[in-house]
Amino acid sequence: MPPAGAPGPAAAPPGTAYHEQARNGRQSAWARVGEFFLGLALMGAGMIGVLVGAAVIGMVLGLAWAPDDSDNIFADPLLDNAVLLVSLAVWIPAVLIAVRVSGKRPAGTLASVTGRLRWKWLVWCLGLAAGVLVLQNLLLVAWSLIQDGSEAVTGETPGWSELLLSLLVLWALVPFQAAAEEFVFRGWLVQLFGGFLRSPWPGVGVASLLFAFAHGFGELSGFLLLCYSAAWWGWLTIRTGGLEAVIAVHTVNNLIAFSLAAFFGDLADDSTAADAPWEALVAELIFAPAFCLIAARLADRHGITARTPSVKV
Repeated sequence: MPPAGAPGPAAAPPGTAYHEQARNGRQSAWARVGEFFLGLALMGAGMIGVLVGAAVIGMVLGLAWAPDDSDNIFADPLLDNAVLLVSLAVWIPAVLIAVRVSGKRPAGTLASVTGRLRWKWLVWCLGLAAGVLVLQNLLLVAWSLIQDGSEAVTGETPGWSELLLSLLVLWALVPFQAAAEEFVFRGWLVQLFGGFLRSPWPGVGVASLLFAFAHGFGELSGFLLLCYSAAWWGWLTIRTGGLEAVIAVHTVNNLIAFSLAAFFGDLADDSTAADAPWEALVAELIFAPAFCLIAARLADRHGITARTPSVKV
């Protein structure tokens, strides 16, 4: 293996686990610390740039602003959600640049041990996630309607044109937002820890807690749900050697949540998974491991490698 500080990017040697992809012999311990701060700086600058750009466009076009006592930017909830989703999506290039520049390794090693997203495997996982999460959400909606009746629906169903526009915008942006969170919390942070520690679990644990905190402080049930889901997703990432499965389940989960909010006229609701009730936590205790264990079994059947192969595939 070449010495730390050697020029040029390099992937980790064959047989390296996903969380150890930073161990490519090109990066010193201090460079890993530098990668962390570079990634944070790029993420912050990207988010600020999107928010400032949106504000400037809003002023030029004369768009209606949200009330002063609101945490939103625009009065239009669809536009406000679109800005939020784009501001999170910029995390993807931020961490890819940090890995390539400071990590001195191919940026694609964040995606998987093969150095890229395995698209066919991602499609399989999207299908599995759709089946599992549609069932989970149908049960939760039925549970909510049984408990609260018509009071479970707080918004007003929009017209077809407004609904279709909302779905078009949300379905175009949510996959990038969900992927961005996975690149950061299941990918970049876990691999940063993996550069120092052989065990993946400290990185998975810390990243899971940060993932929960990033959604804000709501109900204890919501916090536990986020930690629990994140831990399972971290295990699945290590088990399959890449982010495809967790990008799929996160994307489908958020698409369902945003689509339901659009249908029931709740896009202005600023609650997150951190506000999830105990019923959602109970369902997650069953469905999170169900998805992850089935995905792991499918990965074995499809020959999905969990370690850097001798020849890139």
